[in-house]
Amino acid sequence: MGNYRVCLCFIRRFKMSKEEPPPDVKEAFVKYAGGVAANMTAEHLRSFLVEFQGDQTASLADAQRIVEHVLQRRHHVITKLTKHCLTLDDFYYYLFSMDLNPSISDQVHQDMRAPLSHYYIYTSHNTYLTGNQLSSDSSDVPIINALKSGVRVVELDLWPNSEEDEIDVLHGRTLTTPVEFVRCLKSIKENAFIASPYPVIITLEDHLTPDLQAKAAEYIKETFGDMLFFPEAEYLQEFPSPEELKYRIIISTKPPKEYLKSKNVKGENSFSDDETDDEDGVDTSESESSESDDSDYESYTTGVSEYKRLIAIHAGKPKGGLKEALKVGADKVRRLSLSEKALKKATKAHGKDVIRFTQKNMLRIYPKGTRVNSSNYKPQNAWLHGAQMVAFNMQGHGKSLSLMRGMFRSNGGCGYVKKPDFLLTVDAHGKVFDPTANLPVKRTLKVKVYMGVGWNLDFENTHFHLYSPPDFYTKIGIAGAPADELIKKTEIKEETWSPVWNEEFTFPLTIPELALLRIDVYSYNISDKDVFGGQNCLPVSEVKPGIHAVPLFDRKGSKYSSVKLLMRFEFS
Repeated sequence: MGNYRVCLCFIRRFKMSKEEPPPDVKEAFVKYAGGVAANMTAEHLRSFLVEFQGDQTASLADAQRIVEHVLQRRHHVITKLTKHCLTLDDFYYYLFSMDLNPSISDQVHQDMRAPLSHYYIYTSHNTYLTGNQLSSDSSDVPIINALKSGVRVVELDLWPNSEEDEIDVLHGRTLTTPVEFVRCLKSIKENAFIASPYPVIITLEDHLTPDLQAKAAEYIKETFGDMLFFPEAEYLQEFPSPEELKYRIIISTKPPKEYLKSKNVKGENSFSDDETDDEDGVDTSESESSESDDSDYESYTTGVSEYKRLIAIHAGKPKGGLKEALKVGADKVRRLSLSEKALKKATKAHGKDVIRFTQKNMLRIYPKGTRVNSSNYKPQNAWLHGAQMVAFNMQGHGKSLSLMRGMFRSNGGCGYVKKPDFLLTVDAHGKVFDPTANLPVKRTLKVKVYMGVGWNLDFENTHFHLYSPPDFYTKIGIAGAPADELIKKTEIKEETWSPVWNEEFTFPLTIPELALLRIDVYSYNISDKDVFGGQNCLPVSEVKPGIHAVPLFDRKGSKYSSVKLLMRFEFS
């Protein structure tokens, strides 16, 4: 019996490719082409693109290109002499094509001429670590991977090597193995602009002696040369724009005077950004002793002054508590770092101050120290309060990281996403956005999940169940403002590699600008954990209306070759 079932499953697995187009697809074809047996011309297709898909910019040339692509792929037609048309099956093929009919744009389309502080920036935490925070290897490989995936902020922890004559990158006071600073810089230079032309910011956590700071300055200048951006004045009054800083490298750290005292030549007391928070939730690790005068500090060498000159985005906090740290200076902009825990406290007690601060200054959030397994936190609260640099461990996987990847699919995946206007403006009474206010529904998103295909091509036939085809269902949910969060689920479609659901879900949104649409497919398992079958996360503000192909990704964020869903999106 076991053999018979395996055999049956095998037959079912390959009896695949003749799924019927969903009723909505047939209806659209009939409406625009004039009948099921009719042919759809480029003119018909253009009408469909403009009216049904809501693409007001679609031209006849665009429609002709689509027709040619489809006929070339399906029928190997390459001649341009005759007038080509699409059948219902061709039209269905087009709609289900991930490259011809994607659900979001792959082009940069936002205004890139505003100050850096007006953007969310794709930010990594301890970018050099290959695994956990305590004992994994440091390497330039995760840095290269992060940059190639569109990350724009790379973090390096700098420590003296064992001979104290060179600079290593590692997670200090742990068992992590080092990688050379110079090697990391070279890999950044070689990979910085493969995924995006917009600036790469290197945040340094510096635990170096003055001599090694001078050496670090030399290495940075030698490696990057003219790519390096540093301002003429010591402090910037406003950050430049991503457009102005295309193909530039920017250094952000705490100026050296605030790190090392004269007796502390080995940097033992130079804690990193990420190690401790005081009661107010601001990093005491970054604060200097307010009682000290300049005579307590190592006198600057020319090298240290040079190191200081390279810092374009100054980190650090003023004396005093959180309220003081969030004060907006008229004469200079800066970066403040808070742990996820400190952010929670800060937004609870001073939410509007945080938003006001982030209108001009940079706020970086990093994972709490107990996340030794390199897990992450929910990014929504940070985004809702305007934090630009929400630093994540990129080497793991999980729900939070899939949200982060989803957010930065926005704006062509360039690593910079314009913050919503309501976080950047002040009203006539000088007030900023109130994140605690009860807001009315601004937009309603209707999502229809038609069907899914491709698992039979990307998975072994025993991957989901040993003796039968999968029992797929899809979870659809919104991650965003607390009032908008909602998860819904399709029915389970039993024993099929090509599930057809035709189910519709409605999501009312108060802050659609920050809403992410989560899509997860599982195969139901009666006796054990349901088996993961793919995921995607789409920024709602980027989703195109109409019927589109939606690719699915594995847990690590790699796109499957064939697995995809056919979905429809409607806004009202």
